[in-house]
Amino acid sequence: MKDKKQHQEQSVSPCAACKLLRRRCAQDCVFAPYFPADQPNKFATVHKVFGASNVNKMLQEIPEHTRSDAVSSLVYEANARIRDPVYGCVGAISSLQQQIEVLQTQLALAQATAVQMHIRHFSSSSFFTNSPEHLNASTSSSEAANSQQGNSVFSIDMLNHQNNVDAFWP
Repeated sequence: MKDKKQHQEQSVSPCAACKLLRRRCAQDCVFAPYFPADQPNKFATVHKVFGASNVNKMLQEIPEHTRSDAVSSLVYEANARIRDPVYGCVGAISSLQQQIEVLQTQLALAQATAVQMHIRHFSSSSFFTNSPEHLNASTSSSEAANSQQGNSVFSIDMLNHQNNVDAFWP
């Protein structure tokens, strides 16, 4: 029942392709499932760039389950060709790749700045926590290293290095 109703609607209202080409829309029209009557610009753009005959041949040569994706690609490429007749979607892809490169460079610079700020913060805070007034004479160097682990990577390295040097020199 539903199929008959859709068929009657199709015979009353041709698909966008048949409407633009001013022909009768057949029941087995290859364009009808992909270019509905309520989207006339979709077929008009594809027809303008590729031609109805070429689109018809392409759609008939590919399996039915991939036709919807093919039509989406044709519509995208046709719109890109209208905007940029020379490069089409390749121009859009190239532009996006350039934007990615610029953003990756900006990200690398931001990360480097963050590392520098992190190093400055911890080196300035480790300067105050490593001052002789801050450390008690009763704490050993290993206790000082354990208490300062969260403060700075550099102060830990120096304390560990100092302990290793003491082990070699009597």
